[in-house]
Amino acid sequence: MRKARTALTAVLVTTLGLGLTACGGDSEDGATEKESPTATVPAPDGASPSADGGENEGGDAQPAGDVTAPGAGLKVGDKAVLPFEYAKKKGTLAITVTAIDKGTEADMSQFGERAKGLTPYFIKMKVENVGDTDLSRAYVQLRGLLDGGQSTGVSLIGDIPGKCDKESAPAEFGKGVSFETCSLAASQSGDVTGAEFDEGDAYSDKPVVWTAG
Repeated sequence: MRKARTALTAVLVTTLGLGLTACGGDSEDGATEKESPTATVPAPDGASPSADGGENEGGDAQPAGDVTAPGAGLKVGDKAVLPFEYAKKKGTLAITVTAIDKGTEADMSQFGERAKGLTPYFIKMKVENVGDTDLSRAYVQLRGLLDGGQSTGVSLIGDIPGKCDKESAPAEFGKGVSFETCSLAASQSGDVTGAEFDEGDAYSDKPVVWTAG
C-alpha cells in the first residue's frame, strides 16, 4: 500500500476568503493529492472551506445491497456501508471508525509555523470492499467534527508517520479485502469527538457521522 506524503504547507484563510500561502500565489501551484499536502486554518468565525466534489462524475448509480442512509448517526466502532467512487470507478465500501485519538501540538511541527496552536486528532478506520468493483489504490478521507457536530474548520492532507498513517487500498482491492488507514484532523479550540463521511451528492448535505462515547 502507498502512503500519502507528510504535509508541508499551511494556509491561513481570512473572513473574506482570502488566503496567505507559504509559497505565495494561488493554491494550484502544481499541487496534487500526493505531492503537496496542506493544512488550512479558519478565521475566528469558524467558517470551514467548502468541500470539493469534483471527483464524483456522472450519475449516482445505487450500489447493490443495503447502504447506510444519508444523515445516519453512528458510534465509534460501528460500520457504515457506503457508495464510493475512485478513479471514475463506482463501488461500495464498509467503513468502521475504530478510534479518534488526540495527539499533541508538537505532533504538528512538520506542518510549519502556521500550524502552531493546532491540536491533531487521529481518526482511525478499517475499510472493506463489499462491492463487486475493484477499487485498487483508493484513498478514503473522513473529516473531523467538534463536540456538538460543528466543523473544525481545519482541512488537512497528509499524515503523521507512526501516529496517523494514511494508507491507500491495496493494488488488488476486490470484494472482501480490507485495510486500515487514518485521517488526520486538527482543532484550534475544542475537542474533535466525531468524524463524517460526505462523499457524493447523496451525502454532501447529509453526511454519515460517527461520534465517540
